[in-house]
Amino acid sequence: MSESIQSRKVILDLAVTLDGFIEGEKGEIDWCVMDAEMGFLDFLAHIDTILYGRKSYDLWGQFTPDDTASDEEKALWAAVHSKEKYVFSKTQKNTDNKAIFINDHILEEVNHLKSSSGKDIWLYGGASLITTFIKLGLVDEFRLSVHPIVLGGGTPLFTDITQRLNLKLVHTKTFSSGVVQLIYHISRET
Repeated sequence: MSESIQSRKVILDLAVTLDGFIEGEKGEIDWCVMDAEMGFLDFLAHIDTILYGRKSYDLWGQFTPDDTASDEEKALWAAVHSKEKYVFSKTQKNTDNKAIFINDHILEEVNHLKSSSGKDIWLYGGASLITTFIKLGLVDEFRLSVHPIVLGGGTPLFTDITQRLNLKLVHTKTFSSGVVQLIYHISRET
């Protein structure tokens, strides 16, 4: 009897404001709530790969909290940095000991990752990489944590999306901070 191999999912997991921004006009994310109640370490335990755009990788892919950070924050970043990292860049062509850089053939490269063995894959972002993945049909799950703030401007989550994307709500959770987590799967029905 043969076993079917289940494809790894690409999960877009990120914080978003009520008005749909993933960062403020100056790149600020000071509005983003992170607390143990949200189960982020549990999410990290279910993935083994993180996908970054180059700018996001430069900002956060190598981030190390300073000595004043809490033990929880240090544990979170240690968990993030224990994952395999891929960086999508049109300009940076090298691969180092911290990440593998992908410059082209995104669809083929990501489908290869999805079909290889392992845990699920976190699409970290940034905004243009998220758009590219959506347009290529590579996002399997949207895990959005909607924060109780309206910024009025910044980097929107969705830009240049030209086709309708039908989603199915599979889970919601409300936290004491006022954050509401929404998990959607792609509805592949026509």
